[in-house]
Amino acid sequence: MPTYTYVARSRDGRKQSGAMTVENRQALNRALRARGMIVESVQIKGARRASRGPRVKSAELLVFTRQLSTIVSAGLPLLQGLDILAEQIEDARFAGVVQQIGRDVEGGDSFSDALRKYPRVFSDLFVSMVRSGEASGNLDGVLAELASYIEAMEELKRRIKSAMMYPVVAFSMILLIAAGLIVFVVPQFAEIFGSFGAELPLPTRILMQISDTLRSIKALLFVGIIAAIIFAIRVYGQTSVGKYNLDALKLRLPVFGKLLRKVAISRFTRTLSTLTRSGVAILGALEIAERTAGNEVFARTVRQAGDSVRQGETLAEPLARSGQYPAMVTRMIEVGEKTGALDAMLAKISDFYDSEVRATIDGLTSLIEPILILFMGIVVGGIVIALFMPILQLSSLVGQ
Repeated sequence: MPTYTYVARSRDGRKQSGAMTVENRQALNRALRARGMIVESVQIKGARRASRGPRVKSAELLVFTRQLSTIVSAGLPLLQGLDILAEQIEDARFAGVVQQIGRDVEGGDSFSDALRKYPRVFSDLFVSMVRSGEASGNLDGVLAELASYIEAMEELKRRIKSAMMYPVVAFSMILLIAAGLIVFVVPQFAEIFGSFGAELPLPTRILMQISDTLRSIKALLFVGIIAAIIFAIRVYGQTSVGKYNLDALKLRLPVFGKLLRKVAISRFTRTLSTLTRSGVAILGALEIAERTAGNEVFARTVRQAGDSVRQGETLAEPLARSGQYPAMVTRMIEVGEKTGALDAMLAKISDFYDSEVRATIDGLTSLIEPILILFMGIVVGGIVIALFMPILQLSSLVGQ
């Protein structure tokens, strides 16, 4: 049996490393989980360490996977296909990885074992599916399935990023404009108002006080406090308890919580569907789905579901007990298990939630734009009105 070295994190967030001789990685994961530990990285003892260079972009991995699927389905040998792709890959580091994989395969390693040496390039899901494709003789079909999966995940990420980018940039610009007016323009008006000798309106006095505060040492203290809070939250989020609590808080956010829940369900069902369709055993597929969940709350439900399935329960039962999945999801999974079409049912669920995510993002985008315009009007308009109130007051006094 091989000996694995591992790095794991305990429930209180402390990292531990060690070595264990077990049958496979799944056995190692089960043994460490029984000790209350979460595996972060695993490597066969004595194996060459993976490069610590930058990760390969998903777009390049997608092109590599789809082209390799085409080459293998055309009947060309795998080694020849790897040589062809290594020559045309623009990223020199990725090309070097592909060349080394070809040498490892030529030296006697299986394709999946060669891929496993580069965990920052090829995920557990990628390696497990390739291994199942090698065992079933359907490597080209599995690679095509992988390419479709990567493409679907990237499309989901792109939609979420594009939806979040616009309000963040617009909100930041509004704050910068307001800060510029308060710090640089308001003091000029303050000097003019000081020569009036009359009492200023309340909104103007408040604006002057905000301007004085931002231009004083108090502003640096305020920025320091905000930075310290952000740092403390990030440190807390790196612990297992903190990560779970923060992810649970995200799911309870108004509007965005529902979106994040739909994204998590879509990712889980698509990952599990892709793995089971490719021939990966359900327990191994659940372990991989747990690591790719993207949300610790859903990762914990998948982990508990795996433990329940190992004890003889169906998959739908523990998912329903968790309370994190709508009844439609658990009922469809239950039907899929009974009919032997679990992968197809999971794919239907994922497609449904992908469309829900698209509709939600489109709705948020159309709703956020008028809200931001209203917010900008209130902030900038409020500053302008506060500045011109003394001038209007002076004009009325002069007229009298």
